[in-house]
Parts: sequence; structure tokens; C-alpha cells
Amino acid sequence: MNEFDEKQAIAAMNASIAGSGKQYDEDELLNIIDMIWDWYEDNGLLEIDTEADDEEVNVDALVKYVKKMLARDSDAQIDQADVEVLVMAELNYEQSL
Repeated sequence: MNEFDEKQAIAAMNASIAGSGKQYDEDELLNIIDMIWDWYEDNGLLEIDTEADDEEVNVDALVKYVKKMLARDSDAQIDQADVEVLVMAELNYEQSL
């Protein structure tokens, strides 16, 4: 199993929106990654439970959370329309590990 690599996650996220001609700064995408992991923590998805199978991530709730957090960040440069695609790209990267 490979370890999570932020640079590879960022590359996957930017690749997911490349068709739109957009490219986001590394710091902007790291902010989203941090939000995703904060959401995992808040929802108990980082706890080790030997009896549980892989828990399903509620993607809709996660995307809603990231959008809400970005809306609160006056310095955020991420277009709200790109959030779902970026979150899905990060989740797909995680699944590839």
C-alpha cells in the first residue's frame, strides 16, 4: 500500500479540472485536502476499528462541508462549481492507494 502524497493528490485534483482550462494554486488545493481530513475526523472516519469494514464516505455531505468552509474563507480562490470535481478527484486518489 502506498502512502498518501499531497503533491500527487494535488496533481490529481488539478488534472480533474484541466479540461476547463483552470489550474489552482497548491495552497488552495491543500486547503481542500485539509478540509476533507477535518471532515473525516469530525465524522469518526479516522478512528481505527478492527471490526468495521471500509466505511462509506457520504460524498454529498463532504462536498457540502467543503463548500461551506470555503464560503467562510474570504481568501479562498476556488470556484464553488469546481468543488465537487476536486473533492471527487481527491477521493479517487485516496482509493488508488
